[in-house]
Amino acid sequence: GLPPHMATGTNKCSSMFGTVFSTWNFFKSGKIHIKTALASAAAALAGSWIGAMLNMIADEKILRMVLLFTVPVVAFFIVFKRDFGKEDRTDRHSQKGLIVISMIIGFVVGCYDGFFGPGTGTFLILGFTMFAGFDLLTASGNAKAVNLASNIAAFVTFAASGHIIWHIGLPAAVFGVAGNILGSKIALKKGSKFIRPMFIVILSILFVKIFIM
Repeated sequence: GLPPHMATGTNKCSSMFGTVFSTWNFFKSGKIHIKTALASAAAALAGSWIGAMLNMIADEKILRMVLLFTVPVVAFFIVFKRDFGKEDRTDRHSQKGLIVISMIIGFVVGCYDGFFGPGTGTFLILGFTMFAGFDLLTASGNAKAVNLASNIAAFVTFAASGHIIWHIGLPAAVFGVAGNILGSKIALKKGSKFIRPMFIVILSILFVKIFIM
C-alpha cells in the first residue's frame, strides 16, 4: 500500500544491504572477475541514469511487449542448452575485448534497470554467460558486484531525498541479508546444478509479472 516512490526507496534499503553480503561471499570464493565487474559496474551506473531519463519520456508498454517475447525465448534456450554456463569460455576473447563486452552488458542492462527494473540480476547473469563466456558462478558473482554498485547509488539517492521508510526498510534489510547469505552459500556449494533451474523459475515468475502488469 505504499506510494511507488516510497516503495522503491524502501526496497533499495533491503536489497542494498543484502547484496553487500552475497557479493562478499562470491568475492571471498574467488568467483568475481574483478576487472570486468568494475568496468561493467561503471557502465551500468551511466546506463541506469539514461534509462531513468528515458522512463520519463517513453512508454513502458513498448518494453513490456519486447520482454513478453524475449523472456520465453531465453527460457527455451536455457532449458534445451544443457551445457549452458557449465564451463568458462572467456578465452575466446582478448582481455580488452572481455572488458568492452562487460561494459556493454553493464550499460545495456543498466539502461533496462533504470527504465523498468524487474529481473535485472537475471539479465546480468545471462549477459555475462552468453556473451562474455563466464561460467554461471562467476557470472553470478559479477552480476552481484554490478547490482551492488547500482543499489548503493540508488540507496544514497533515495535516502538523501527522504524516500525510505526506515521502520519497514531496516527489518526488511535484516531478512534480506539473511536471504542473500543463505542463497549465495547454496549457489557456491551447488554451482550450475542449482543456478540453472532457478533461472527457469525466476524467468517464469518474471514473465507472469510482466504479463499481468
